[in-house]
Amino acid sequence: MRNFDHPTRYGRIFPPNPTWLSQRPPEPALEPDLPIIDAHHHLWHRPDQRYLLPEFLADLDTGHKVTATVFVQCHAMYRASGPEEMRPVGETEFVAGIAAMSDSGAYGPTRIAAGIVGFADLTLGDRVEPVLEAHIRAGGGRFRGVRHSAAWDADPIIGNGHPAPHLLGRVDFRTGLQRLAALGLSFDLWVFHTQLGEALDLVRAHPSACFILGHCGGPLGYGPYADRKEEVFAQWKAGMTALAQCPNVVVKLGGMMMRLAAYDYGALPMPPTSAELAAHWRPYIETCIDLFGADRCLFESNFPVEKMGIGYAEFWNAMKLIVAGASHDEKRALFSGTSERVYRLEATSPGRRSPGP
Repeated sequence: MRNFDHPTRYGRIFPPNPTWLSQRPPEPALEPDLPIIDAHHHLWHRPDQRYLLPEFLADLDTGHKVTATVFVQCHAMYRASGPEEMRPVGETEFVAGIAAMSDSGAYGPTRIAAGIVGFADLTLGDRVEPVLEAHIRAGGGRFRGVRHSAAWDADPIIGNGHPAPHLLGRVDFRTGLQRLAALGLSFDLWVFHTQLGEALDLVRAHPSACFILGHCGGPLGYGPYADRKEEVFAQWKAGMTALAQCPNVVVKLGGMMMRLAAYDYGALPMPPTSAELAAHWRPYIETCIDLFGADRCLFESNFPVEKMGIGYAEFWNAMKLIVAGASHDEKRALFSGTSERVYRLEATSPGRRSPGP
């Protein structure tokens, strides 16, 4: 189902194709009363794509009970001027405005961006502290942490999240991470499966920091990793097994549409069903749950990125199919409880606004 004649399709964000997505009627939501916190989504207005409040609301209105969401940095609406290190605070200002609109109740029951994860350049070292404090002020009680991507591969086909290797081992980066942890903020850790050893070294060196590992640990399935599925899975599982021994790590389940290359969403005649997506992702998600436990796993939609390959209703159906045999308490943890705890969302409901983390 994959077309590697065009390997650069993977690892890049393209606007979703509404005509292609409409080839398959939306599925009715499975377990529609199960509360969900979408622990990872984006909001942006790019030259080729708008995904702001109306577009997100349209996806939310597909039958699942999404009670709250967490926005994760995506280089949206940075300040146009001022000190370079402070410009990412504009993203938090932008998202906090949308969150305030949501809190009004005029846009439905979902608390959109109840938690905000922004960007701060941790290689600033100790000098990152005023940037983090500015994010906290701008977030209006919603700012929860930072994602500073370290995802890197030597092959340019992969498409990197960071321009150079070994970010996680830099002394200045680790000094910045210490300032982040001292403020009670979490770190969204984004690496590829080939870097899980570097991630392990970082996590062990900072036992008091809270690490939220994104996108199932970043398994790659295209470019130099194409047709090496068993080898990649074994290397990925070994890295995840070691990380699972560190109690300060939780893992987000999802976010593999761009990188795993399980199917060619640019060439299929129509989107996959939820059952088809579940079959592709089940080995990775079940392994994460087996290793970390439900109380250290949380689901993420990664929309609108995943919308390149599947609709919102079908995405959540797929996640529900994968864990259909889980207990009530396990499902509660996976779909909302872990997110609520690690992103400290219990203090973000209207009328209970926290001044900071």
